[in-house]
Amino acid sequence: MTFYQRLIFWVTLAVALPFAPIANAVAPQVKTQAPGYYRMMIGDFEITALSDGTFNLPAGKLLGNTTTERVDAALSQNFLNDPVEESVNGYLINTGTKLILVDTGAAKLFTPTLGNLVNNLKASGYQPEQVDEVYITHMHVDHVGGLMNGDKLTFPNAIVRADQNDADYWLSQANLDKAPNESKGFFQGAMVSLNPYVKAGKFKTFKGDTDLTPGIKATSAYGHTAGHTTYVIESKGQKLVLWGDLMHVASVQFPEPSVVIGFDTDSKLAATERKKAFADAAKQGYWVAGAHISFPGIGHLRNGDQGYIWIPANYTSLK
Repeated sequence: MTFYQRLIFWVTLAVALPFAPIANAVAPQVKTQAPGYYRMMIGDFEITALSDGTFNLPAGKLLGNTTTERVDAALSQNFLNDPVEESVNGYLINTGTKLILVDTGAAKLFTPTLGNLVNNLKASGYQPEQVDEVYITHMHVDHVGGLMNGDKLTFPNAIVRADQNDADYWLSQANLDKAPNESKGFFQGAMVSLNPYVKAGKFKTFKGDTDLTPGIKATSAYGHTAGHTTYVIESKGQKLVLWGDLMHVASVQFPEPSVVIGFDTDSKLAATERKKAFADAAKQGYWVAGAHISFPGIGHLRNGDQGYIWIPANYTSLK
């Protein structure tokens, strides 16, 4: 390149630079999460945790057998504040011969931040029509609301199963009529969610400890409600117990299992069941999952200096 060619090159570059387009580094914030599902295997069974969303729980007002100061201290130790953001989780079990959903989320019966379980089920690769059975831990609206999509059955090909004691209590018109006004919504939510399945001949109860399908057993854990049930899943020597609402606020109730919540039908019995479940899980070392443990809500318990310590599942992307 001659001297004059080089000179023209540099002059041209100098003139062009001030007019070069400036990249815009600012992009709008998206403010959404990835689809809320998490997959793992228990023996030959595929388990898919499904998020229904989160909501703010006023722990200090609802937790009992404790003080507001102790609740605040426990939350603070876990970098949380009151109200605490609470997960609502359901669990899909593919046994290889059946597709079974445990709890259905709230749909539109609770807070607008919930109602995502069915969309997350679809995102995980399944369709509601594929679900063969739905097992209900108890009939509070954040566990049964997702059974219906408006006036349509969300799971049209499924049989819904729950403990007879819960059905007798929550589906009773007499109990609704005599309930205080602030509690009537619990009964109405259960009725609007379950009665269409009853009418369609798709609701089947059990009572107490019951083998439901090979590898899955219902185990009574009465207290939180009259028929509150946990589900034990076993395959190839591995075990997962779905706790339902045996506990609500992990940072408070794991160190102090005696802490109860105002939603309990029988808080004394609920505390007894919680202590028994915690002790067995820590001793045996099997997997556990909770409807209100931070999503995906799956992990192990071990004994701590005070109460128990929660060890969440190590994330895996392995197939």
